[in-house]
Order: sequence, then C-alpha cells, then structure tokens
Amino acid sequence: MLSRYLFRRAQALVRQPLAQFSNAGISFDDTIQTPIAQRPGLSEVRNVTLIPGSGIGPEVTRSVQKIFDAAFCPIEWDVLDNFSLNDPVSLEKLRKNECILLGTFPYKKDSEYINNEIIYKELDLYANLTYGRSLPGVPTRHKKIDIAVIRENTEGEYSGVEHEVYPGVVESIKVVTREASRRIAEYAFEFAYLSGRKKVTAVHKANIMKICDGMFLEATREVSQKYPFIAYEEMIIDNCCMQVVKNPWQFDVMVMPNLYGSIVSNAVAGIVGGPGLTCGANIGKDHVIFEQGTRHTGIDIAGQGVANPTALILSSVIMLKHLDLTRFASVIERAVDKTYKEGKVKTADIGGSTTIDQFTEEIIKNLERSR
Repeated sequence: MLSRYLFRRAQALVRQPLAQFSNAGISFDDTIQTPIAQRPGLSEVRNVTLIPGSGIGPEVTRSVQKIFDAAFCPIEWDVLDNFSLNDPVSLEKLRKNECILLGTFPYKKDSEYINNEIIYKELDLYANLTYGRSLPGVPTRHKKIDIAVIRENTEGEYSGVEHEVYPGVVESIKVVTREASRRIAEYAFEFAYLSGRKKVTAVHKANIMKICDGMFLEATREVSQKYPFIAYEEMIIDNCCMQVVKNPWQFDVMVMPNLYGSIVSNAVAGIVGGPGLTCGANIGKDHVIFEQGTRHTGIDIAGQGVANPTALILSSVIMLKHLDLTRFASVIERAVDKTYKEGKVKTADIGGSTTIDQFTEEIIKNLERSR
C-alpha cells in the first residue's frame, strides 16, 4: 500500500492530479514490485573468464557477447582463446575469476587430450546442474517440462582410474566416497529448498552395485531427513530413463552419481528439444563454469553459422543471477522466450533455417522491446 500512501501525500503537498505525476514517469500501479535494497557497488563491472573453445564454441559465445553488449550488462570478458591444461599460465588465468563461461571442448585438440572432467576436478566443481524446461513454439511431444538434474561431477565411473591387468583384460574403477555423495545430496536439497521445489528423486543402481550406490543412497537419505517438507524418492536408473520419456512431469529435482547424470541430462535435453536448448552450470565452492547442459561440441556443424546459441544464452542468464544481476537476467530471459513464442526465426535444430547471427539479432530486438 506504499504507492497509495505516496500518492495521497503527493496530492496533499502539491495538489496536482495523478495524470501530471504519470507524465513525470511516476507509477502508482498496485502491481509495481517493491524495489530491491541492493548493496552499494553492485553496478561495478564483473570480470568473467570466457573460453570459446572449439566446435561451435566460438559461435555461441560470440552470440552471448553481442546480447550482453546490447543489454548493457556490467560484464568484462577475460578471453582465453588458446586454453591448454598443460599451460601453467592458462591454469592461472582459469582460476582468476569466480565465473567462467565455456563454449565447447572437443575430446582431442591436436595431440592434447582435453576433457571437461579434468577442468571440473582441477577447480573442484563437484555439482553439475542441467536445467531442462519447455520453450514456447518448440515442436516436442511433451510440453510444460521443468526438471533440474543435479549430477555428482568428480568421481564415479568418471574417476579416470583404469588399467590393463592382463593383455585383453581391463579394469575401470568406479570410485564413490561418502563425503562426495553427501555434499551432492546437500546441494540438491538446498537447491530444491531455495528454489521452492517440492521433490527430490535420487537415481541409482543399488540393486546391482550394492556397496557403491548403496553408500550414495545412505548419504542422500541422511540429508533428506533435514528437509521433511521436501518429498524424497528413489528410482533405479533403468526405470528412470523410461519414466523420463514416458511421464517426465513426475520429476522436479533429480540427484545422481556421475555417469547416470550424463545419461539422464541428455534424455531430459531430448524431450525439451535437444542440446541447443538445455542450459547448465558446474558449481564448486570458489568457481562456477556455465556451459551448455549436455556438453555437445557440434563439430559436425561448426563454422556453418547454423548452431543454436540458446543453451549458452540461458546458461549466461543463470550466471547473471549468480552475480546478483537479476534485472539483466530477467530482460534477456524474457527476450529469449518472446523470440520463441513469436516463432518468426528458428534455427535448424527446431525446424527452421535461421542463421545464428539472425537468431541473435532477433533476440536483441526483443531485448530492446522488453526493457
């Protein structure tokens, strides 16, 4: 009721009608939101590390840069064009800023083996978030999907511990620790709590991997006891994959070990329209990498100007929210939704023929209309 109070006070003081106040840009609409009591200095420029990578990486990161410029986001990019894990300077620059926007990495770059998991372990980015939601105008069988997949990011089948014990006989060791299981469970429940979500589903294969996945479930059950107001369930990975494509609306937040997360996040991406639409982040205590949710490199379409930048644009929206730049995040997200809702421009992956530059320009036009 504050706006009505101010209106009455203003009338009493200057005895002018509402129309004259409206001309001055003052709104007394009851729907106006209470302003944020922001901390001083929030408008200062943030430095964000940008790694274009290869494949479609340079194209989609360039799209994000153009949109950020058009939105006047207070972001300055520290670009690492020739990132190498074997280069101490590259690693030092990687650790410089809290936030990193990543294009794509191939599995091999010349003779150097580059793998996202190596970077995650280097920065201890233990939680991977893949967010799948339906976008208006995208032709999919399922509508109104809204699922957050949270994946343990540092161990499991991706531990990298494997060796040949005898010619023709190879062991690959799945490493699961109670500490890592508990902290990913804590992140999932905290995410659900702070996001207002109602249910967490733990995905496992404890019926076969009784010790490894059994310990993961024990840790998750312990954490679930701290959140009695959030529903908790467990589901075997086989059944989970079927349920994702059959009845995805039953899922809200999903938490799981590394390999299952890779499988399920791709399935979720598939039902909302593909890898070009699914955003993601890799979160640790000191750093966060924002990237496409499914980590597809798009080498087959690289350089053709037909990639869909939506996944990385929405990942950058998550980044802006992480940096407390919520207004910029909201404006860009509304522009993306408006672009899809109007359906005038569509990239090839959703049945159109628009180039990435045309798609980016359309978002910028809608950005200007959404301010």
